[in-house]
Amino acid sequence: MQNSAANVSYVEFTLVPFPGLREWRPFLAFPFFCLFLLIVTTNSIVIYTVKTEESLHSPMCLLIALLLTVNLFGTFAILPRMLFSLVLPASHISLTECLVQMFFLYFTILLDCNVLLMMALDRFLAICHPLRYAELMTTKLLSLLMLLSLVRSLGTVGPVVALASQVRFCRSNVISHFACEHMALMRLSCSDISVNKRLGLALRSFEFLLDLSLLLASYGRIVHTALKIRSGNVRHRVFHTCGTHWMVIAISYSSRLSSSVVFRLAKSASQDVHNLLSATYLLFPWTVHPLIYGVRTREIRASLPKLFPKK
Repeated sequence: MQNSAANVSYVEFTLVPFPGLREWRPFLAFPFFCLFLLIVTTNSIVIYTVKTEESLHSPMCLLIALLLTVNLFGTFAILPRMLFSLVLPASHISLTECLVQMFFLYFTILLDCNVLLMMALDRFLAICHPLRYAELMTTKLLSLLMLLSLVRSLGTVGPVVALASQVRFCRSNVISHFACEHMALMRLSCSDISVNKRLGLALRSFEFLLDLSLLLASYGRIVHTALKIRSGNVRHRVFHTCGTHWMVIAISYSSRLSSSVVFRLAKSASQDVHNLLSATYLLFPWTVHPLIYGVRTREIRASLPKLFPKK
C-alpha cells in the first residue's frame, strides 16, 4: 500500500518475510520451527546443567550460562513472530511493537558481546594472575560487570530506537522482512534519515573497535603468558580453553559485522537474499554457542551425562 501524503505516517505494518517465495513460506516455517526447538533445547540443557551441578558454579561456567540465557532472550524476541509471519497470510505489527522488537533484538546482540568481554577478563585474571584469581573474580565483581553491560547496551541501543520512533513512514506499510531490523524499517521512511544512518554506523563502529581492542589486548596478554608456561599439559589446557572462546568470538563478531556489510554493500541483492543472510547472522551464533561450549568445555561435557542417568 502506497501513501503519497507527506503528513501521514503509518503506525501499523505487515511483516512479509521472503516476499519472493510467497507460495513456499508455509513450508519454510517447518525448518525454522525445528531450528527454534534446537536453539531452545540445547541452550536450556546447558543452562540447567550449570545451574544444578555445584561443581560448575565457577565464574566461567556462570558466564557461559549467562551467555546462553541471552541467546534464549534473543531467540524469543525474533523466532515466534517470524514463524507466525511465515504461516499466516498477513502478520500485522504496530509501530510500538516493532520498535520494542528492534530494541530487544539489538539489545541482546550487544549484551551477547558484552558477556564475551567479561569472559575475556575472567580468562585474563585466571591465567595472568592465578594466585589472585579467587580474590579478584568475585560475585560482587561479576554483578558489577553485568550492571555495566546492561547500562552499556541500553545506552547504545536506546538512542537508535528513540530516533527511529521519530521517523515518518509513508512509503509503504509492508516490511519485507521477518523482523523489525533497523534498516528494514528505515526503508519505509519518507523523511530524512541521514542522522539515523550516521548514528547507527558510528555506534556500531565504535562498539566494534572498542570490543576488538579489549579482546586483542586481553588474549594477547594471555597468549604471551601461556607461552612462558613450562608444563606442556597446562599450556595445552590454556590454549584449548581460550580456543573455545576464540571460536565463539569469531562467530559472534563476524555475524555482527556481516549485518552491516550486507545492508550497505549488497543493495542489488534480492530481498529474499537479505532475509536469508539476516536469519543466518542472527540465528547461527545462538545455535552453535551451546554446542561449542557443551562439547569443548570439559567440566560441562562431563556433567551432561548426569542429566540422563541409566535406569
